Amino acid sequence: MADNRPIGVFDSGIGGLTVLREIIATVPNESTVYFGDDGRAPYGTKSHSTIINYSLQDMMFLQKQDVKMIVIACNTASTHAYKTLAKCSNVPVVEVVVPGARAAVEATKNGRIGIIATNATVSSGVYESAVKEAGKNLPSLEVYSQACPLFVSLAEEGWWDDEVALLTAKRYLAPLKEAGVDTVVLACTHYPLLANTISKVMGPDVKLINSGIAVASVVKDILVKNDIESDGTNVTRSFYTSDDPSRFEAVASPFLGRGLPAGTKKQVVDKYDVSGLV
Repeated sequence: MADNRPIGVFDSGIGGLTVLREIIATVPNESTVYFGDDGRAPYGTKSHSTIINYSLQDMMFLQKQDVKMIVIACNTASTHAYKTLAKCSNVPVVEVVVPGARAAVEATKNGRIGIIATNATVSSGVYESAVKEAGKNLPSLEVYSQACPLFVSLAEEGWWDDEVALLTAKRYLAPLKEAGVDTVVLACTHYPLLANTISKVMGPDVKLINSGIAVASVVKDILVKNDIESDGTNVTRSFYTSDDPSRFEAVASPFLGRGLPAGTKKQVVDKYDVSGLV
């Protein structure tokens, strides 16, 4: 029997739309609910406990929407809160770290992989560990991590491919170019929005890994395995933000296309009490 409940997706802002885009492309018959916590972004500068609390509140809101799966479309939240959410959720939870790590290992030819992420993701070491675990059979794997916190702000402002973005990228990415990496994991879901700029700096021979593509494949596998696929009846796309809906749509529309997002509503989630879940 078909399960036409939506898939819930959340992020600290618009970055998770890069994951949502791939999910829609991979399983177009599935309805989706997206929540961008723009009002409390960025998560990457917050403490471990704060990220967990925010993520739990995001999860509780999506559960109120009767979702059948929750996708943490945020590397920072995946790094710090995935285990907690997986334990507390009554539906499958998908994170973005492991799929991206595996894709990077499959892509590299010289074994030198760069990870660019928020401060919180880099300092946790979780992504680096995931890449090393995925590449444990590679004889000479080297992983280089670089925090690029301003990329989130540039993405949120819509400054994806201009002079400011290019100058910032040159400063951040210099160590990775010097290290000779041939693969760079965009370990923040905001970063694919700046992919053109990042590619200009790194050069055409460096492969950029958008974890959204790998995540969408995982989502499809879970739908099939758990027999919760939709029959495609009355497919809906719902969008919520904790900040200004008009601003959210203005920044996101050029990237998503197809008239999306539309009808975005404001939703404040800090009213949810998560004290009993931590």
